[in-house]
Amino acid sequence: MLEGKAVVREADMPEMLQNHVMELAYQALDLHEVSDCQSIAHYIKQNFDEAYGPAWHCVVGKDFGSCITHSCGSFIFFRVEMMEFLVFKDGKDLAESKEEAIGVLQKSKKNDP
Repeated sequence: MLEGKAVVREADMPEMLQNHVMELAYQALDLHEVSDCQSIAHYIKQNFDEAYGPAWHCVVGKDFGSCITHSCGSFIFFRVEMMEFLVFKDGKDLAESKEEAIGVLQKSKKNDP
């Protein structure tokens, strides 16, 4: 486990969610080997999906770059000692997307001659 304090490098996320994701990072570091970045990321993503709906992504590692798009208010990049965490939401809830797709299909059928 890493004992260092989380340091936010960049965030577009309410403070409550920031605190939650950092707490999940500490829990994941307690549960998994520090070298098991995939399991740490999966733990955080799964918990955020359950708490705030699907479409969350999590990247964990010691040295990586990124260029992403994210939903407004759903991005944080922080580090705990040498481990970096990138958590963001991209896209809509699957149920909403499905309803929108059905609506588009119904409209196109009405407009067909």
